[in-house]
Amino acid sequence: MSVQKACVIGAGVMGASIAAHIANAGIPVLLLDIAAKEGDKTAITKGAIEKLLKADPAPLMHKDAAKLITPGNLDDDLPKVAECDWIVEAIVENLEIKRGLYAKLETLKKPEAVVSSNTSTIPLHYLIEGRAESFRKTFMITHFFNPPRYMRLLELVGGAETDPAALARIEEFCDRTLGKGVVPCKDTPGFIANRIGTYWIQVAVNEAIDLGLSVEEADAVGSRPMGIPKTGVFGLIDLVGLDLMPLIAKSMKSVLPASDDFIRTNLQHPLLDKMIADGYTGRKGKGGFYRLNAVGGKKVKEAIDLKTGAYRAAQKPRPEALERAGRSLKALVTDPSPHGEFAKRVLVQTLGYTAALVPEIADTVTAVDEAMRLGYNWSFGPFELIDQVGADWLAAEIAAKGLPVPKLLELAKGKSFYRQEAGKLEFLGTDGAYHPVERRPGVLLLADIKRNAQPVLKNASASVWDIGDGVLCFEFTSKMNSLDNEIMALLTKTVQTIPAKGYKGLVIYNEGTNFSVGANLGLALFAANIALWPAIEEIVEAGQKTYKALKYAPFPVVGAPSGMALGGGCEILLHCDAVQAHAETYMGLVEVGVGIIPGWGGCKEMLQRWLSVKRRPGGPMPAIGKVFETLSTAQVSKSAHLAKELMYLRADDGVTMNRDRLLADAKAKVLALAEGYKVPEEFEFRLPGPSAKLALDMAVDGAAGAGKATPHDITVSKTLAEVLTGGPNGDVTVVLKEDDILALERSNFMRLAKNPKSLARMEHMLETGKPLRN
Repeated sequence: MSVQKACVIGAGVMGASIAAHIANAGIPVLLLDIAAKEGDKTAITKGAIEKLLKADPAPLMHKDAAKLITPGNLDDDLPKVAECDWIVEAIVENLEIKRGLYAKLETLKKPEAVVSSNTSTIPLHYLIEGRAESFRKTFMITHFFNPPRYMRLLELVGGAETDPAALARIEEFCDRTLGKGVVPCKDTPGFIANRIGTYWIQVAVNEAIDLGLSVEEADAVGSRPMGIPKTGVFGLIDLVGLDLMPLIAKSMKSVLPASDDFIRTNLQHPLLDKMIADGYTGRKGKGGFYRLNAVGGKKVKEAIDLKTGAYRAAQKPRPEALERAGRSLKALVTDPSPHGEFAKRVLVQTLGYTAALVPEIADTVTAVDEAMRLGYNWSFGPFELIDQVGADWLAAEIAAKGLPVPKLLELAKGKSFYRQEAGKLEFLGTDGAYHPVERRPGVLLLADIKRNAQPVLKNASASVWDIGDGVLCFEFTSKMNSLDNEIMALLTKTVQTIPAKGYKGLVIYNEGTNFSVGANLGLALFAANIALWPAIEEIVEAGQKTYKALKYAPFPVVGAPSGMALGGGCEILLHCDAVQAHAETYMGLVEVGVGIIPGWGGCKEMLQRWLSVKRRPGGPMPAIGKVFETLSTAQVSKSAHLAKELMYLRADDGVTMNRDRLLADAKAKVLALAEGYKVPEEFEFRLPGPSAKLALDMAVDGAAGAGKATPHDITVSKTLAEVLTGGPNGDVTVVLKEDDILALERSNFMRLAKNPKSLARMEHMLETGKPLRN
């Protein structure tokens, strides 16, 4: 039985967000909470849905998903749980209140329906005390991480009596339908991620204070150099809330044995207590370790002094230890400076604690590593970090402090926790033997393929891999997957290779954080600064020809993006036969932000898409107007579903919820398209020319008059208008070919590229990552 309808009980921030994500997956969900004391008894859940629609970041991938959430109240609507296949309890962390609810659900739910709790603090065996055997068989914990839409981790906990088939059913649903990285956990306090994560936070705060580091120094060292998000520890505490930390610690201490090292590291810091008491609880309060303060009419970022408690202007330190260490974690933790000592103390305690918890909290090191990567966004799991510094080094550091070396570290003596054997990734088990790292059925990762293969084609910026069944995969490998002439050259070679070697088709995909942030702006600016205009125009023309060749190749091409697909990264997807997008794909033609227009066929492709669906008696202007609005305002979709609304994706393009399943889904789409594949016919354009441009120009002037457009916005937008309306010779009686539109794109792109104000925008974007409003 699959989940056809769900219910979430508890319409607080977490419960409502869980309901939102179930709705994101297209599943109807009943949202229940206590009845309001006055007026509409369902006001609480209705209010929660209204908040979902206004929240930022958005819990909903598309506002229409809210229509799948039915509000209700526990007085009148609890019997409706009988219609549901999965009931998620997300109410207050009070054992007796939860047990009271379960007693009611036991008599109302379908026998096979699963009930799960989102608790992270109460052990499962406490929750089901007094319940019937039939209830215990279908009860489990499904611990979502906040916010549920964006945080991939879901910790799944079954009890001794939980039916394995019920667990498997929910695991499959959460994996495939909700896109979660499901990690099975033991029924232990904090499960995996919070057990380790809260300990790590405590240790980092203690050591920063003990070593006299500033919050900025601690976060500079304890972030990306250690494979941890750029917030670092103090920035992370601000994000989740300082007031939450004592509550978590109290809960953990109440269930952990006194001998657990969590108890030792849970120290009282008067400054933190005062900050909470004064309302400095982080981003949700008046500020936290960092705050934005108005100084001279401007917002200035400030940081708190851990010694005095006074705020001062925040610094951007770059400790010499980081310069000396480069990318070597071992070099960082052995650096003799206070910053190196901080890194060493934090890692030795955190990794040692983690090693001592296996197999108590999970059966394998792979489960622990996956939980920390997905739940805390670490680049590397704890055991992957141990491999970087060396298990023997870590064991020696622990022993030097007079502490017992965890058994798992003893087993790893002279070894690593991960190794490659015959092209396969293996991990060290608690039995001292190596075991293969298994993927779930249907998961295909390029990283696994690359361990056991050589690229079919390769250059400095891209590689092409055989992913089986006659399908090739084109992978960007440049910095931030930015697009350059090397990528264009390899794409051209790939288009020639596939039919010559008898391959069936191509997937364009990579496993970077972002699909592509667009063209290599730094190279373009360098060429512009030395007036290499012919070279820039050559790159633009090469991109146009390459993408057009991809579009009309004699085989299917499927784009498979995840994360940002901007500028040229969006344009390559517009030229694919189909796209299989990860649900969290953020697409957009954002060139106007750097003072230019799409130059690799983006204008042409967007015109074709809108003209194909907007051919009405009113002529082409409605379609042209939509494309102009989208491109002139540099709109970026905030999900794959919203990309369809903006026509960056077609209505029939696929959406994959689980990132790990994206490549397999895209490959399947290529194989389906390859059966009887026909090259698409070239589109013909009939565009209205100068009269239509005048109408768009008037709209731009109106926006400028309302203060919504800067002087250079006007220049760029009017140039864009010329391309979209067919240029000076445009006329609805004249047929324009794709090459005609590309020529318009190219000439107008070059005109803007030579404009000093466009160059200023490019330079500002490269330096700050933000658009210049000039």
